[in-house]
Amino acid sequence: MKNILFDLGGVLIDWNPRYVYKHYFTDPEKTEWFLDNICTWDWNENQDAGYPLQAATEEKVAEHPEWETEIRAYYGRWEEMLGEAIDGTVEILESTLANPDLRVYALTNWSAETFPVAQRKFDFLRKFAGIVMSGEEKTRKPFPEIYQIVIDRFGIDPAETVFIDDNLRNCKAAEKLGFKTIHFQSPEDTREKLAELKVKV
Repeated sequence: MKNILFDLGGVLIDWNPRYVYKHYFTDPEKTEWFLDNICTWDWNENQDAGYPLQAATEEKVAEHPEWETEIRAYYGRWEEMLGEAIDGTVEILESTLANPDLRVYALTNWSAETFPVAQRKFDFLRKFAGIVMSGEEKTRKPFPEIYQIVIDRFGIDPAETVFIDDNLRNCKAAEKLGFKTIHFQSPEDTREKLAELKVKV
């Protein structure tokens, strides 16, 4: 392998909207209902693909005015959804960065409006040879266009590239374009799978 391509959220960075909504719902089931039915994962991914946060918020409030306070908290308190770095994976990242035979990139579904917050918090985001961020590209995983942007921009061969993502859907899409993939479960599992692919970390 010549290239490592990391997802960020859920792989290197702990991100979870539940960190905010524990302040609004005492019942965890109510939190899950809200995230499944009001501020849904699909809704957030639309903003990851470049839709303006303010417009998305106002539209959602108009759709569900009874949930206005909770809806406005989603992006109003977004920074609180950022947890800490996932240390075990950061160690893997640092090891791959130190390997002169590897080029290390990132491919992330992330709003261009919120990404600067993460950049200020996590120094390792400055160390990649390149980052493709969905919010800037106006498309997102698992659509093939964003993987093609990675291929073209960085001049990489998917067959020589390991893509690590915590979303199986995104891994399967990458595999269709020839990438080797690791469905992220834990840093320890990732180390084992990288070793199977002859990547020493």
